[in-house]
Amino acid sequence: MSNREFAKNLIDQIPENRLFYVISYLQGAAVPDEMPNTETLEAFTELDNGGGHHFTGSTEQLFAELMEN
Repeated sequence: MSNREFAKNLIDQIPENRLFYVISYLQGAAVPDEMPNTETLEAFTELDNGGGHHFTGSTEQLFAELMEN
């Protein structure tokens, strides 16, 4: 079986609600062309270590919060 046939068989086993991730990957959206800069990598590390600030609101709420600070 070729890699293409194997991949097609695996895709057939993926639930419909998870196919978005496969499609994004296949379109190249999941594989960035460049590495994040140093500041971004440091922010990822900070969040991984329990620091930083995780925001879950809307974009409008984010900008409102940023304008307060």
